[in-house]
Amino acid sequence: MTHAPGRSMRELLATGERSFSFEFFPPKDEAGEQQLWQAITDLEPYGPTFVSVTYGAGGTTRDRTVAITERIARDTSMLPVAHLTCVGHTRAELSAILDDLHEAGVTHVMALRGDPPDGPGTPWTPTDGGLTYASELVELIRDRADMRIGVAAFPEGHVDAVDLETDARVLKAKQDAGAEFAVTDMVLRASDYAALVERAEAVGADLPIIPGIMPILNLRSMERMVEFSGRQLPEETTARLTPYADDPVALRAEGIAIATELCEDLLDAGAPGLHFYTLNRSKATREIFANLRITV
Repeated sequence: MTHAPGRSMRELLATGERSFSFEFFPPKDEAGEQQLWQAITDLEPYGPTFVSVTYGAGGTTRDRTVAITERIARDTSMLPVAHLTCVGHTRAELSAILDDLHEAGVTHVMALRGDPPDGPGTPWTPTDGGLTYASELVELIRDRADMRIGVAAFPEGHVDAVDLETDARVLKAKQDAGAEFAVTDMVLRASDYAALVERAEAVGADLPIIPGIMPILNLRSMERMVEFSGRQLPEETTARLTPYADDPVALRAEGIAIATELCEDLLDAGAPGLHFYTLNRSKATREIFANLRITV
């Protein structure tokens, strides 16, 4: 099943219906592959607006990203969005990947700068013959009639941003280059998301911004993940989870409760939908959906 570009993501998000979307990553082995497709099978009945598939550092998962998005386009009713990053690729290589995606029937791309080649926290260095900014990648993709483009946004500003206004202007540059929707890094507080939307609107970036959701199921691993983006877990969140530090089951339940409240607050704040970082598992997302009374 090939998904023609058809209605833009912006048009889909403007229907007034809440959008729900899921993110997956290319697995490393056969067991991971089975887990991924089980999660996709479990979540397809919810009728997501789209599902996205990430792209490994330096293009390490290039072929698997293309293969997974191709299979989603071919074998499911869901609209796949393939991530693509500037890291480790020349312009010519990026164009070749876009050709591969087109051949695979994939019409939507998330255009990202990507993490530094040496990992989070290290200096960003562009590839010779490649691109430096996500906005340049958006321009490269925009020149093709067969692709729709999403980009990243950051609730508390990108870790490399000089200040929050500059960060908002980067989002505006990506919109001007041809992006039609944005998905945020994981939101930790609904007020951070609301402030991001306000900053974006102040500089003329009015594209739909979908908040990213990742429930805290393990406190230590989430703290590490948040550190990568130069942030800290909110004190009120840590205060609710710390009492359950030695009780993984109770901590997980509280993490799901916190995520549910966050989803409700974001939707109340006018978010066009919710984007769930699934880590290739469906159980937590389905539990949140049950709490939100979203049914198949």
